[in-house]
Amino acid sequence: MNGLESRWISVSQLTRQIKAALEMDDGLQHVWLRGEISNFKKHSRGHMYFTLKDDKSRISAVMFAGNNRQLSFEPENGMKVLIKGQVSVYEPFGQYQLYVREMEPDGIGQLYLRFEQLKKQLETEGLFRPEIKKQLPKMPREIGVVTSPTGAAIRDILTTLKRRFPLARVTLFPVLVQGRDAAPSIANAIKQADETSMFDVLIVGRGGGSIEDLWAFNEEIVARALFELSVPVVSAVGHETDFTIADFVADVRAATPTAAAELIVPDIVEVEGRLRRASDRLIKAAGGRVASERERLERLKKSYAFKYPEQLLRQKEQELDRLIERLSKGSTRSLHKSAEQAERLYARLLRSHPSQLAERSRTRLEQGDAALKKEILRILAKKQEELQNNISKLNLLNPLQVMNRGYNVTYDENQKLVQRVEDVEAGDRVSIQVKNGSINCQVESTGPSLVKTESVQSKGGEADG
Repeated sequence: MNGLESRWISVSQLTRQIKAALEMDDGLQHVWLRGEISNFKKHSRGHMYFTLKDDKSRISAVMFAGNNRQLSFEPENGMKVLIKGQVSVYEPFGQYQLYVREMEPDGIGQLYLRFEQLKKQLETEGLFRPEIKKQLPKMPREIGVVTSPTGAAIRDILTTLKRRFPLARVTLFPVLVQGRDAAPSIANAIKQADETSMFDVLIVGRGGGSIEDLWAFNEEIVARALFELSVPVVSAVGHETDFTIADFVADVRAATPTAAAELIVPDIVEVEGRLRRASDRLIKAAGGRVASERERLERLKKSYAFKYPEQLLRQKEQELDRLIERLSKGSTRSLHKSAEQAERLYARLLRSHPSQLAERSRTRLEQGDAALKKEILRILAKKQEELQNNISKLNLLNPLQVMNRGYNVTYDENQKLVQRVEDVEAGDRVSIQVKNGSINCQVESTGPSLVKTESVQSKGGEADG
């Protein structure tokens, strides 16, 4: 039993053995595949997961961010690509898949990528801006055509131009429209046509074909030559469904060479019809104007001026005399009015003369000075009167005036007025102010009755002055 058990292995072990076998096969580690992308998904971390398929088989594929960071294009569903990588097993699912190291567009896909890249570049530079597109002339007389001299395009253009507007002259600039040298040939012809300065409009194009056949009109050198043209240019490349870089740069895109010829010239039949209608309107308008002027002339011939010119002349002379008289009177009135106005202005000017202004100012100053002096004297007299009244009031209240009537004033040692007997005590020294000096005394005693003269002893019996 133990021998039988040793034969069994796990799914993981089997998957690892398959993976090791694949990785040891050098042919599976360096594979080159061509296929179409489907189920494309780009992870937030930058890894790309998709299915690579052909019409019979498909294989899961992954291209990690480290490998796809340098891609010059963005893969998408339906794109045919060329891939270099290795085959290995994704162990969690036991699924073999392709690990992509390099990837590039395949064939037409590569051309489409170049087309989109150049288109984006030129659009960013402003070569496609609508506001710089030039208007086509209404009736071009000189038309330049840049195309192959042997293709169907030139035949269609010449046939259409001759049918619609045979008055225009067409100049062909023969160029290569297919192959490696086609783009320089087309660009040089465009520059040559522009340098002649003789064309009203230019047609650049060719008949239809595959993207490889039309590729010369997707080259940058042709696009820049078209952009630098000083005259309007119509792009007529391929069929209605074909678009090239030249179509975006040109001032006008035509679906076909025949449509280009129809765009740049009018239909001569329509032009002749418009001319006939315009001529009829002009003849009718001129006839009406002649009739109207003839009627006016007849009215003038019958007018008073033509019938009686002498009377009209005398009438106009009288009217002229009247106008002259009115002019003379008006001029005189205007002159008198101007003279009066001048006199008034002169009088105002004299009144405003600096000497007059100074004299009036001096008079006002003297009057103001006299009034000021009078007011000052009045105020001074009033203040003197108030002062005398205040002096009289002060004299009435002045204790010295009381002393003149025999009264005196007593002060204690602190020079405070003694008003009551309680203000001093026996032994205090006092000073008695009399009319002509002061008497220094010492209080012997105090009492409610009047102080007798003998109770106040004079110090030394003399006044201190």
